[in-house]
Amino acid sequence: MFDNLTKRLSGLLDGLRGQGRLTEDNIKDTLREVRMALLEADVALPVVKSFVERVRERAVGQEVLTSLTPGQVFVKIVHDELVALMGQANAALDLAAQPPAVVLMAGLQGAGKTTSVGKLARLLKEQKKKVMVVSCDVYRPAAIKQLETLARQVGVEFFPSRPDEDPVIIAQAALKHARTQYMDVLLVDTAGRLHIDEAMMDEVRRIHAAIDPVETLFVVDSMTGQDAANTAKVFNETLPLTGVILTKTDGDARGGAALSVRQITGKPIKFLGSGEKLAALEPFHPERVASRILGMGDVVSLVEEAHRKLDKDKAEALVAKVRSGKTFNLEDMRDQMEQMLKLGGLSTLMDKLPGMGRVPDELKSKVNDRDVKRMIAIINAMTPAERHNPDIIKGSRKRRIAQGSGMQVQDVNRLLKQHMDMRDMMKKLSGGNMGKIMRSLRGRMPGLPF
Repeated sequence: MFDNLTKRLSGLLDGLRGQGRLTEDNIKDTLREVRMALLEADVALPVVKSFVERVRERAVGQEVLTSLTPGQVFVKIVHDELVALMGQANAALDLAAQPPAVVLMAGLQGAGKTTSVGKLARLLKEQKKKVMVVSCDVYRPAAIKQLETLARQVGVEFFPSRPDEDPVIIAQAALKHARTQYMDVLLVDTAGRLHIDEAMMDEVRRIHAAIDPVETLFVVDSMTGQDAANTAKVFNETLPLTGVILTKTDGDARGGAALSVRQITGKPIKFLGSGEKLAALEPFHPERVASRILGMGDVVSLVEEAHRKLDKDKAEALVAKVRSGKTFNLEDMRDQMEQMLKLGGLSTLMDKLPGMGRVPDELKSKVNDRDVKRMIAIINAMTPAERHNPDIIKGSRKRRIAQGSGMQVQDVNRLLKQHMDMRDMMKKLSGGNMGKIMRSLRGRMPGLPF
């Protein structure tokens, strides 16, 4: 979502190099570029004006520390102001009320509201919550069936409803049932419209009054830019919103909604939806997003995601195997590729690594998960014996594997070469060599946890 903004901001600081002090003169051009970058990202004009003015006031006259350049001081100021603009910290859901805690989801049609209910239900279930979902959307065809399907996929309880029922009565009945079933959380999906109208607002007001939710979340499509923040403001004037979920942040949205919504509505962004998969919902951390915008990456989120999604037993088994000097085979290679796909694939990993904002688009476009999936398909077309001992794979076997995976023989050869390179590298890490490398790393980086 922030690619264009990151590219613009990442290259802004060259003009400040060599300066001993930040002054009006040497930051004027940089501030102009910051303003243009934000406007191109579709950030609301009042937000841009106040942001640039705060950066200017803080930057002018700041002494440069001996270990820093003016550019580094300036980027820290921009980072701090981005964090202040989006909210100082992650605003978690307030589910401390007497169970079931009711969460009402509101928004326009097409914003991804029902999918977000499924994603949030999955996230809460991972936190050991007993979750029930209910659809009060009696207008959109198949809306109720869609939510039922999502509930089944994530393994939470679904309260049935019918298109001929009153949405308020549906919500009240669901709440009553959730209490009898000792649910921790009830997620209520409401109807949307293609545009804001009085009928929709009146209905969601009545539902809100009937069930008194502890959280009222506005789901908004980030592709609509600063209009997303303006729509959230209108909803906030009708409902006591407690937060916002930004959806479709994996598309070509320019980031204006994320940077505008807090200041325009006064309500925090609580989650980012970044794809159609039900695991593609992450808490919104302003500091981490600010770091990503400035090309610093988001390693903390990457580590948290790895801890949550990766198979710890497989990872530990591979480390033990490498340390013992055992051969790194094709099944090990396949496991590592599948683990990487669980983290969202190469593109997601790249987005969260420092410095990726400076990588040219033509190079980024060559990095995709299609080749990884093809490699997995080739390995799956092999026999167990071939996966454990690739050296037995000769010409006729290569042709059979290529046919079985729908690839070419040269694709099989390329995979075997890559595996051989990885196997050689693993051999260098085995036994005492790995211990030497670990000790060397600890000496250079004493804060490492191993």
